[in-house]
Amino acid sequence: MRLPTSDTMLNKRQFVHRCAGCALGFSATALFARDGVEVGKTSGFTKLVPAAQVEGSANQQYAQLLKQAKDKNALAPDDHPEVIRLRAISQKIIPYSYEWNPRAREWKWEINLIGSTQINAFCMPGGKIAFYHGILDKLQLTDDEVAMVMGHEIAHALREHARERMGKSEATNVIASIGSALASAYFKVDPSVTDAVARQGANLLTLKFSREDETEADLVGMELAARAGYNPRSGVTLWQKMSAANKGAPPQWLSTHPSGSTRIKEIENNLPKVMPLYERSAQAKQ
Repeated sequence: MRLPTSDTMLNKRQFVHRCAGCALGFSATALFARDGVEVGKTSGFTKLVPAAQVEGSANQQYAQLLKQAKDKNALAPDDHPEVIRLRAISQKIIPYSYEWNPRAREWKWEINLIGSTQINAFCMPGGKIAFYHGILDKLQLTDDEVAMVMGHEIAHALREHARERMGKSEATNVIASIGSALASAYFKVDPSVTDAVARQGANLLTLKFSREDETEADLVGMELAARAGYNPRSGVTLWQKMSAANKGAPPQWLSTHPSGSTRIKEIENNLPKVMPLYERSAQAKQ
């Protein structure tokens, strides 16, 4: 009698596990849910705009921004202590980005510091990162808080929010134009009036989309920072500082960003999902 090989036995075990999963009403992959936050799939609107087009344009704009900063003597040199700090933090975070977007492995990642008092930072499509000195100086950010900001901005690029916004803008503009024409014909009113209403509606939709993107970037960024060994609780202190620095901001429903209190609540709600990642990273360093 022929004995089953180890490969055959393994295949039979896998088959049994899959059948057991099906019998219970879920797939085998569902048995092994990923650790971390849950934000769903990338928006289908991204398919309306080619990635190469967006990333190519971003590279050009980034190069132009650096040139302008250098011409004004506002581009920090490579040996600047804050540049060294930012690049060290980025080197820990970037390897964890690949799971979220396979193309990130091919991006020519770059991070620079611009001498401006603005409280701002961004990551363009293709991995081009910039911090403004104002966000480091005025908020006195710790490394953990810098990691939260950086993770958030990187998440925008990974989740392709720029492509998504461009796709949504294209779609809403088409819908707005059709809606304006139909309303003008039906209600027998001046098309310029319905055009204005349509544009306003499209703008509010865009604002809503943007707030959703910001919340998603907060959560993905928090996970990236946690996996890299930075305390995700710092997201709370970060947004407390940001809220204090942005007094007089517009109401949340008219803003492209969620309010500080909303962001803090979302971060606190998701801490149980990312704290184990941070603790695991801390243990690995010991």
